[in-house]
Amino acid sequence: MKQFQHHLAELNVGRLLAPTDDPRVAEFMANLDRINGLGKRMPGFVWMMEGSGEPGTGNTEAKIDGDPQYVSNLTVWEDADSLRTFVWNTIHKQFYERRQEWFEVMGQMHFVMWWVPAGHQPTLDEALERLDHLRKHGDSEHAFGWNWLEHAEKWDAKRCAAE
Repeated sequence: MKQFQHHLAELNVGRLLAPTDDPRVAEFMANLDRINGLGKRMPGFVWMMEGSGEPGTGNTEAKIDGDPQYVSNLTVWEDADSLRTFVWNTIHKQFYERRQEWFEVMGQMHFVMWWVPAGHQPTLDEALERLDHLRKHGDSEHAFGWNWLEHAEKWDAKRCAAE
């Protein structure tokens, strides 16, 4: 079994078009447990910020700035490939592609990743600080998006390749 010194944390924030009990977001809310459950069963999954545990609520209790329509998803993965597989190679992708049906278009970056020591469970405040850093300073080791991660992975692979 692989041992990792660092894991990949990610925060994804969205603002629902309507309150969580509104019919306009009912399909999204009805599938939260299904999608979150799938993520928890994926190889490489480490941890997820939990809500109340009430069926169909996901992490909707984790309000941002007191706004009940904000939904945040904070997870930790063994590595980028594990997260990438879940996001782009499972039914999650179908829901992601339909996000405009349930979520407002965010005027600023709403997704961030960063490396954490293995075993660390980041708080929502910590994750929001990383997102704020990304918004203000762009991609860096401290906070980054998919493009920066893919560039860094390619650089590491070439740097470490035998010549």
